Amino acid sequence: MTAATGGLGASVQGTVWGVLGGVALCHCINDIMQSLVSAIYPLLEEEFALSYAQIGFLTFAFTVTASILQPLVGVVTDKRPLPLALPLGMGSTLLGIVVLAYAPSYLLLILGAMMIGLGSAIFHPEASRIARAASGGRFGTAQSVFQVGGNVGHAVGPLLAAFIVAPLGRPSLMLFTAAAAAGIAILWRVSDWHRTRPKAPPRAARAEGTSLPRGRVLGALIVLGILVFTKNAYTSSLSSFYTFYVIERFGLSVEQSQLMLFVFLGAMALGVMIGGPIGDRIGPLAVIWVSILGVLPFTLALPYANLWGSVALTLATGVIIASAFPAILVFAQELVPGRVGLINGIFFGLAFGMGGIAAAGLGALADVHGIEFVYRLCAWLPALGILTIFLPRGVVRAHRA
Repeated sequence: MTAATGGLGASVQGTVWGVLGGVALCHCINDIMQSLVSAIYPLLEEEFALSYAQIGFLTFAFTVTASILQPLVGVVTDKRPLPLALPLGMGSTLLGIVVLAYAPSYLLLILGAMMIGLGSAIFHPEASRIARAASGGRFGTAQSVFQVGGNVGHAVGPLLAAFIVAPLGRPSLMLFTAAAAAGIAILWRVSDWHRTRPKAPPRAARAEGTSLPRGRVLGALIVLGILVFTKNAYTSSLSSFYTFYVIERFGLSVEQSQLMLFVFLGAMALGVMIGGPIGDRIGPLAVIWVSILGVLPFTLALPYANLWGSVALTLATGVIIASAFPAILVFAQELVPGRVGLINGIFFGLAFGMGGIAAAGLGALADVHGIEFVYRLCAWLPALGILTIFLPRGVVRAHRA
């Protein structure tokens, strides 16, 4: 299938790169706002005298709000797509940033985090659907383009927090509302493309479905859910607490710790970028094997490494483990054809929810046993990747250009 090279009005028969670029850029903006929440944790800890458990609960409040609502959004949009909800979701994120900038209490910090979670719940399922619609059949590549925007946002957020918010204070979060306003404008145009594009025949999506029995499909979805838990519980331990870990273990400053977090999040962006196209070539199942189970030696070594060893290991870990999610999402979409919104909502919601639950639990554990104990424990999570053996073969064929 030949890729189209045009803007938002390109043919739906090819890969519509203008639309993919638009949703990826807005994913970047959306996730910059999200990452700012965790990136300013050291500032919030100092200002509000927060414990690890309270910090974990902030992540929990944001992620559980997003995870509970995303499947509901997906179910609704499977029956009636609501692309114009995308700019409204970005509006909720904008308001959440305003609340975080001026919140005088811990409870209002939680409210701001939940408003950003609501924006994510609306954004992710429908934006992912639009990315698939614009893919031209390159589903893995489209998911990588879409998701790499989010990972770049997560990676850039800590740098922005280190060089803007840390020296200028929490009110400087208001500077980021301009980016959110730009995101609203872009999503309005993307939504208009999706609303007016030629539609595929109603049964076309289902015609490509698998012939697996319902029980086999359900079992495969459960395995994929466990793999998402494995990935996100581990990455949440790093995104929520890695700054505290390197400050405590290596005596780094807050700004230096944000740079360490940037290394990991930037590596994750690279992993997402390459995971989808590789999955299109060799199939997503192979990518899942390598990404989840293959990262185990690196996670096991990380708690015992010196500073520069930690830099190298977080680079390798981020690249390998992040390549899993585009492959997992495409695999799940092909297991349940015609229910893209539901699958996107469940798996994006599951990713958020598992990360939030893990952050809350690991924060409480760190208060009792210390942050280094948490990383020694989490290092074994990728061993659950062995469950990939229970996924059915031949569900998703490699893309032939």
